[in-house]
Amino acid sequence: MISGKNYIGNTQAAAGSKTYKTFNPQLNTENKTTFHEATPAEINEAVALASKAFKEYNTISGAKKAVFLNTIADEILALDDELIHMYMQESGLPEGRAKGERGRTIGQLRMFADLVENGSWVEATIDTAIEDRKPAPKPDIRKMMVPLGPVVVFGASNFPLAYSTAGGDTAAALAAGCPVIVKSHPMHAGTGELVASAIVKAAIKSGMPNGVFSNLNSSGIEVGVQLVKHPQIKAVGFTGSIRGGRALFDLAAQREEPIPVFAEMGSINPVIILPKALESKSVDWAKTYANSITLGSGQFCTNPGLLLGIKSTALTEFIGQLAQEIVKIDPTCMLHPNIYKAFKSNKEKAISQSKVHVAADYTAKTNENYGRQSVTTVDGTTFLENPTLHQEVFGPYSILVQCENENELQTIMTTLEGQLTGTVIAEGDDAEKYAESIDALKNRVGRIIFNGVPTGVEVCESMVHGGPYPASTDSRFTAVGVNSIKRWVRPFSYQDWPNSLLPNELKNENPLHITRVVNGEITNKKVK
Repeated sequence: MISGKNYIGNTQAAAGSKTYKTFNPQLNTENKTTFHEATPAEINEAVALASKAFKEYNTISGAKKAVFLNTIADEILALDDELIHMYMQESGLPEGRAKGERGRTIGQLRMFADLVENGSWVEATIDTAIEDRKPAPKPDIRKMMVPLGPVVVFGASNFPLAYSTAGGDTAAALAAGCPVIVKSHPMHAGTGELVASAIVKAAIKSGMPNGVFSNLNSSGIEVGVQLVKHPQIKAVGFTGSIRGGRALFDLAAQREEPIPVFAEMGSINPVIILPKALESKSVDWAKTYANSITLGSGQFCTNPGLLLGIKSTALTEFIGQLAQEIVKIDPTCMLHPNIYKAFKSNKEKAISQSKVHVAADYTAKTNENYGRQSVTTVDGTTFLENPTLHQEVFGPYSILVQCENENELQTIMTTLEGQLTGTVIAEGDDAEKYAESIDALKNRVGRIIFNGVPTGVEVCESMVHGGPYPASTDSRFTAVGVNSIKRWVRPFSYQDWPNSLLPNELKNENPLHITRVVNGEITNKKVK
């Protein structure tokens, strides 16, 4: 049962008078529940609880944190159809997508549970003392990763589960030992409350300190601003627009104690389609990319919004084939009327630019809030000269740039903003012949794909979901996979510390049996 209240630690509260409702984009009507926005006093209480909880939670063993994370997964599964139906009501997304995203959310939680139960992720490093070293003795120095402190996570509009309340940011931060306060996304506050109830139940069942998790409602930016400015908050996780992510980044930098903001923001995910690939499999790639551009109504951060090729008869034929294929696909519902309106406005702005030609535009009648897909084309010189064409159109839209030659293709690669992904479609010796353009693409992305599509992010240890700005605010980190835990920790060294007072991860006897680096050797043996 949805209450519309905030979770301040383990307690629900609704002291504020500011309220709002979520929206069903499929029915084009408001949902019934009224949600109460968190007040400044409730925000301060949540942060105070998180700060108090950190003192205990950061010392809790990996084994106990693993129980907590696995119990969260169990409690989310126990919500069953209630969660799936609420997800669909608030997002307009189909049941299959809802269940698939729930599965990813569960998988992420269990993945981090396995990581912290093993314990080697802390990167324990030990350099033992050499007392008779000349001209000066060498001290005993031991290093490991330690949690930053209370973290704020902003729910993402396009992933109500996997990137929101118990999503990757929250799972990684809890695994690291950081209490989490979620600023729930207003478009799916009901979904957020249900998941929050599961996390709170799991915290109580597994004996976690009150305040290890809170969930705050907000219809606008005020709650988020207050959280980021709060001196007891130590880091921020965000998935969304460049405008939103940059605003949070600037707020955090202006604090008396600046804090990191790990924001995953805009990306148009360039795709280079090379000549021999077009000559041999043009129709296949047209079908594949028509599906990729329209998948989820284009509402993926990895949507292929930019295609590039060298002018040729084969490229002209591919444009025609892509145009034919993409209009065969029925449009789907977008997440919210505001997102649909933004898509429509940004698409119209892109199409209205000089020398931009519409190759395909779905014009048949659709239901309200359904995104009509489009593909446009432009020459390379115009694309280089017009920054507007480089901007993301969030939805089922892509622009295909016809480059005059390889030099122009390479120039475009070097001038692009940072991106999450880049893709190369090649056959024969294409990749070798266009190696310089591909190298230029590598320098602008966090992940490069060969003969595939960027849509779809595998959750695994080798995944990098990030990239040069503005794809993310720090290209050294990933937002997906176990290595995303590194965003919420910092390195910490102990020098000449008594063995009995060291954390278990650094003690001579290695009571946790974790893998460590001892005097340059990777081992799980005791220190003699």
